Amino acid sequence: MEEHVKHHLKRQLRRLATERPYQIIAGSAAALVLAGGTGAALTTTDDSPVRQQHTASVAELAPRLGDAAAEAKLAAPASPSASPSASPSAKASTAKADPDVTKKAKPKPKPPSTKILRYTYQAQTAYWNCGPAAVRNALSASGVETTQDAMVAPLNAGENGTNSAEDTTRGLNQMVKGSPWRTHMIPGPATPAQMDQLQADVVKAVTDGRGVVANIVGSATDADGGWHSFPGGHYIAVVGYKNDGRTVRIADSADPSLPAYWISTIDLANWMATRGYSA
Repeated sequence: MEEHVKHHLKRQLRRLATERPYQIIAGSAAALVLAGGTGAALTTTDDSPVRQQHTASVAELAPRLGDAAAEAKLAAPASPSASPSASPSAKASTAKADPDVTKKAKPKPKPPSTKILRYTYQAQTAYWNCGPAAVRNALSASGVETTQDAMVAPLNAGENGTNSAEDTTRGLNQMVKGSPWRTHMIPGPATPAQMDQLQADVVKAVTDGRGVVANIVGSATDADGGWHSFPGGHYIAVVGYKNDGRTVRIADSADPSLPAYWISTIDLANWMATRGYSA
């Protein structure tokens, strides 16, 4: 009997050696049960009890084998081919790449060092309507043709002249879409910051195809040494610049014999002290 059981165990072990891991675990459990039964048989001297105990061990083995096999199957690692998430790289490859947030918008082109707008010049038709004349000259640089008389009402101009840069800004914006002009005041002596702002404003406006209207008072000397004096105030149009805006081109309606001249931006800022400009 002992030889028969040992032979049976060896056959089981050889078969299980070729099975999957969970089957080996189940087989090992079965072998332990059989070995337990064999050990009990070896300790008995009566043949009849041996056969009964061996039979009982085999009868108990069937449910244990089923349980052990089920537990082994659950414990065994899943096959890669059977897992729905076995290929995460496939999903990753089909996912859209995140946008490159490091890309910066293309910078705007640098304004030219020199630019003069094409405009039509008119001298003022009355001593008081320099405001309407300057606005008319500036608008012509934007391709908007009008008359000095047509600009009197929008500027609230009269024999006492035009009140301030607020009026010229309003008149300019009434003639175009988008209201691109803004009023910039210099309430006292021009500061370096206000001079820099004037330079930037002139460059931007002229680059965009717009003239600037300045409300000046007092005297100033142009780039050629010419002297210009308006003790009671005056309006002029800025229609160009050079040297990156450090020098500006003036269209002056006061004297048709000298319709245009250059002046430094610093001198123009000082000329507008206590007043302002539309840009």
